[in-house]
This record gives sequence, C-alpha cells and structure tokens, in this order.
Amino acid sequence: VESKLKTVSLPNSSVENGQLSDPAHWAVADVVNYFKATGFEEQANAFQDQEIDGKSLLLMTRNDVLTGLSIKLGPALKIYEYHVKPLQTQHLKSNVS
Repeated sequence: VESKLKTVSLPNSSVENGQLSDPAHWAVADVVNYFKATGFEEQANAFQDQEIDGKSLLLMTRNDVLTGLSIKLGPALKIYEYHVKPLQTQHLKSNVS
C-alpha cells in the first residue's frame, strides 16, 4: 500500500533527518503547521482552537475530525483519510517492538 502522505516543507521541530518526526512529539504549533503545509490553511486553525497537539492527533477518531473540529465535511474527510489515519498508522508501525 502506497503512503498518501505528501512531501511537505515543515518546521524543523516536526522533521528529523528529512523524515517526519514522530507526531507524538509535536506541539500544537507543529500540528497547525503540518496542516497548513499540506494545503489545509483554513482548516489548520481548528486544530489550534481545539489545542490539538501530536498526542491528541494520534488519538483522534474519524468522528472527532468530522464533528469535533467544526470543519466542513469535504475537507474534514480528506484530513482524516489522507493525513490523520496515515500518521496514526505510521506511528503504530514505528513503535512496534
């Protein structure tokens, strides 16, 4: 399965050796910057308003993204399917012992 994570330019705090750092270590600003960099400039503010940091992002369900952030349905579906879910999967794979 090919990853749908886009290559984006992010602040140094969310990038390590050219790779996305573990989102569990992201601050709210890193989450906001990630979504701004991936083309969700307008929706990124919802993550700021709800104080979603990396740990919170990794705990979010589809329903949280669709209803808890007050984001229009279309962008919310894309954010969950193409960003939140792959970040969660990547985090789980990289933390399996």
